[in-house]
Amino acid sequence: MKRASSAARPVGVAALIAFVLVSLNMRIAFGGVGPVLPYMQLDPLVAAALTAFPALCMGLFAPLGAVAGRRFGEERALFLAVLALTLGILLRSMNIAGLLVGTIVASGGIAALNVLMPVFVRQQFPPDRIGVMMGLFAMMMASGGTVMAALAVPLYGVSGESWQITLGVAAVPAALALVALLPLLGASSRPEGLGLPVRPWHWLLAHPTVWSLIGFFSIQSLVFYAVLAWLPTIYVSRGAAPAMGGIYLATWLVAVTAGSFLGPTLAARRNDHRRYILLSILACIAGLVGVVLAPLGQGLFWSAVLGLGMGAGQGLPGVLYAKRTADHAQMTQLSGMVQTVGYLVAGVGPTIATVLYRWSGGWTWPLAVFVMLLVFNAFASLHCGRDHVIAMPERA
Repeated sequence: MKRASSAARPVGVAALIAFVLVSLNMRIAFGGVGPVLPYMQLDPLVAAALTAFPALCMGLFAPLGAVAGRRFGEERALFLAVLALTLGILLRSMNIAGLLVGTIVASGGIAALNVLMPVFVRQQFPPDRIGVMMGLFAMMMASGGTVMAALAVPLYGVSGESWQITLGVAAVPAALALVALLPLLGASSRPEGLGLPVRPWHWLLAHPTVWSLIGFFSIQSLVFYAVLAWLPTIYVSRGAAPAMGGIYLATWLVAVTAGSFLGPTLAARRNDHRRYILLSILACIAGLVGVVLAPLGQGLFWSAVLGLGMGAGQGLPGVLYAKRTADHAQMTQLSGMVQTVGYLVAGVGPTIATVLYRWSGGWTWPLAVFVMLLVFNAFASLHCGRDHVIAMPERA
């Protein structure tokens, strides 16, 4: 099956503005929670649920993106997803019950956006710009969360130590994204492939490329969320000052942002992506080993190496969705299934690290398990990196 060809077309200013604002909002809602969590004096069970819900909900609700895109068209589906995100942020800033319910609603909106945005990029931008736009998408998504994380504690102080106001501020950029999408609603239409009869999902389960891509995304995401949760703690347990633990995390986040742009941008120039998959995984392995075993004086370097590898690993799936599918409908189905499984797996990453740390009394065993998973991933992911398009059967 051949890739669907799209004639290069000028990109509308409205589409570009909407792309930028929606991308920036896709992690802002999560970025502010961690820094203010110690000040919120929550019950430990509530705090645990608050940190576990986003990844789990992004997995559970990912199919909503495919359903909404098929039923309403990409632009209207994007608007509804950002509306859910905005409402979730507002609910979250009310009280403890609203905090939990709002987190679920916002995560549902983001889950749909995770599926819809790669399809929006493929639909709105010329084929020779897909790699750059996917890279920008991943970079801005990471940047939004990083900026919100950096502003959260200052906002908490300025707001009179109100976590409700601190978390509610994220509704402002979300509302701007809603406004930016309004000009696109009138032209919303079902893109190529979405007007065809819907094939059931089970055809995906029989294709090795799909499982290879699921493995790549799932393991990369599992390790990513474990590192996000525990990187400062790892360094503090090795003797670093708590302030330095925050600096190591900031270095990692900046490198993640850079890697999430560089990986897709470079990979999109080719149709065979095996070398980029391997390089991202090898950087993750080297970075993990360096973080746990290298002298503390090298901490910034190894945090950066780990961040570059993990950022590339988070950005590459967007290119693979576009390069391995023949039309928008197939891309939406593939993206939805991969992210459903991937984020559900990712949600257990911090728990695995915690259990292994408490059982062994150190970080060597968690390191060994994650390195083994990444080595397995290096072999299992090669198939999805090959130059080919998934052949969907005429009758599934």
